[in-house]
Amino acid sequence: MDIFLLFISAIFVNNILLAQYLGNCPYLGCSKEKGVAIGMGAAVLFVTVLATVITFLFQKYIMVPFHLEYLQTIFFILVIAALVQFVEMFLKKMVPPLYKSLGIFLPLITTNCAVLGVAILVQRLEYDLWTATLYSVAASLGFLLAIVLMAGIRERFSVTRIPRSMQGVPSGLIMAGIMSLAFLAFKGMIA
Repeated sequence: MDIFLLFISAIFVNNILLAQYLGNCPYLGCSKEKGVAIGMGAAVLFVTVLATVITFLFQKYIMVPFHLEYLQTIFFILVIAALVQFVEMFLKKMVPPLYKSLGIFLPLITTNCAVLGVAILVQRLEYDLWTATLYSVAASLGFLLAIVLMAGIRERFSVTRIPRSMQGVPSGLIMAGIMSLAFLAFKGMIA
């Protein structure tokens, strides 16, 4: 039951994008097409889960015993950067169209606040490795859900008559706010 609550909480109630407002750059930049949104969500899922596991182990077995906690953010960003490079090389070789469609937003996963936020949050909440891994999967699925929903909405906007001043980023920001309010309705599900 606790695992179920963890997933529901991370995906809907405390969604990393819509409730904690982390990772908005790729959220707005890669949510114009569903295919690109799914690719970005999958890349974030991969990087977040691996970064959480690696940083958890490094924090517990190296940084805390040697009192190097003050280097946490620097090390976490280095781990995330290395994982993003791996994803970038893989996509460039195996899925070139997705690599080109993600463009500049793929390397920006390195500084994606959502990925770093999850890695730091599991340390702050003092989860064990199993719970930290499950939380990172759930938070990443929440990111994926939010970005795919936004892509679906923005694809509809591309064929809808919208005033010129509201096209593009303004309508995206308004929809992000409305989606945040909609996900806020889930707050009552979990105490």
